[in-house]
Amino acid sequence: MTEFCDDVIKLFPLRAIPDVIKLFRQQLNNREEEPDLTLLSIVTGLIEHSLTTKVLESTGAGSSTSHNNNNNNNNHVDGGKGGTAAAVGGDTAGGNFPVIRYDTVEALYKRFKSVLAPIEKLLVKTTTDSKFASREIIKKVSDIIWNSLLRSSYKDRAHLQSLYSYLCGNKLDCFGVAFAVVAGCQMLGYRDVHLAISEDHVWVVFGKTGDETIEVTWHGKGAEDKRGQSVAPGIESQTWLYVAGHPVVCNRYMEVAAIVSAINPSLTATSACLEVADLQQQLLWLLYDMGHLRKYPMALGCLGELEEVEPTGGRKSCEELYNESVRSAQTYYRNHHVYPYTYQGGYYYRKNMYREAFASWADSSDVIRLYNYSRDDEEIYKEFLDIANELIPQVMKLESSGHSAKSILRDASCFANLLRFYDGICKWEEGSQTPILHIGWAKPLVATIAKFDHDIRSQVIIKCADQEPQAQHPAHGQENGSKNGADDSLHHHNNNNNNIVKADANVTNGGRGANGSSGVKGNPLPKSLEALVGKCGE
Repeated sequence: MTEFCDDVIKLFPLRAIPDVIKLFRQQLNNREEEPDLTLLSIVTGLIEHSLTTKVLESTGAGSSTSHNNNNNNNNHVDGGKGGTAAAVGGDTAGGNFPVIRYDTVEALYKRFKSVLAPIEKLLVKTTTDSKFASREIIKKVSDIIWNSLLRSSYKDRAHLQSLYSYLCGNKLDCFGVAFAVVAGCQMLGYRDVHLAISEDHVWVVFGKTGDETIEVTWHGKGAEDKRGQSVAPGIESQTWLYVAGHPVVCNRYMEVAAIVSAINPSLTATSACLEVADLQQQLLWLLYDMGHLRKYPMALGCLGELEEVEPTGGRKSCEELYNESVRSAQTYYRNHHVYPYTYQGGYYYRKNMYREAFASWADSSDVIRLYNYSRDDEEIYKEFLDIANELIPQVMKLESSGHSAKSILRDASCFANLLRFYDGICKWEEGSQTPILHIGWAKPLVATIAKFDHDIRSQVIIKCADQEPQAQHPAHGQENGSKNGADDSLHHHNNNNNNIVKADANVTNGGRGANGSSGVKGNPLPKSLEALVGKCGE
């Protein structure tokens, strides 16, 4: 008995990227059935493995392109093109693309079905008629997948996110485990089980109203097993890892987008497979045209990175996609996502648009101030540390090498954004059980502040609100109301209570002006920022 309908079978074998696009389009346009997550994950995983892992095993790092899609927007590298790839269990079509045969895919599909067979038997015995999954059923699916994984230190390796990796090697990364659970529940007939994706973690939502949550995978390097637990509203859920209750909650079509976004073209730290990147780019545009990326900021940022490397004629530019990612986070997630701004800031940095980069980095810090730091926030901590200790000092070095009236060192708004960036990090630390800032942060800050002349620094005043900022902000943020040009070049939003703006003409050093409304008389610096800046001396 075949596992798929004739409309799917006739699309095989898949010999080139257009054939894969047809398969995805057929699944996305099917009005009678949901997209089959298992099928699509097997196909993309098989292609990725054939063109990356097999290449590395046989030829080293042969096929490469100028893109390393690792969601680190500041590490942009160039490599060569070319190389060969071996198809899994078969041959290759013209070029490097493997031939994906129907019998191979069907065999893997049946293998996944057999993994879930014990749960199917259990469901028959319990004679449950519920259309909605219970916590116990999801936990059992998670247990079966979890207990069949190899126990080794492979978790941080690339190319372990697909069901192909699981079915052929019993290896999955954090995302892969959660995805396998959702795909398994779909195969068991449950349509209410969906992925909830933060910027560095993933869990599952389920139930009639879709508001029940359950942990199904691990996070980071820790071995702690929280599977089966709810993501309870508490200290844990106020951390960046859980985006304070604002994850991307997927429907089936967004889960297809998650499959595509998780594709990893990388061969090494500095090279990536041209064919895999091209496939990912075309699939993301297919999903974009169908409207399935509208509420998925990370996928929009991923597409922006791909377009930055290899622009598609007649399509939106990478900058437009980065901006759209920011708007998506502001509109649908109350501006609680950091990476859209770091994607954007990294792009401006690479284009030597340092004013815009400073503004984007400050906006990213305005988001992180909404959270309490946790040891699980290691990835975003490294992102901010890299910006503070590598990128900003490099900008300062370049800008101070010559004397120009247009230098950002002569722009008070850039100094204001620098303070806003550090103030957000200080607020992130306040109330947290683990300290963030240390001398390694202070030294680059001192050196950077010293690059701005006194007459530029004195143009900046700090307006401190009487109350703490709200835990959550309006969907579109609140635009800076400064009328004197400090942020004229910025399309960004101030989300904190410390609005740092250029001083009016009648405001002297220290923020004391004739008009009390425009100065900050009697308002000290926030304590955390005051302590950090205090290390700078005069």
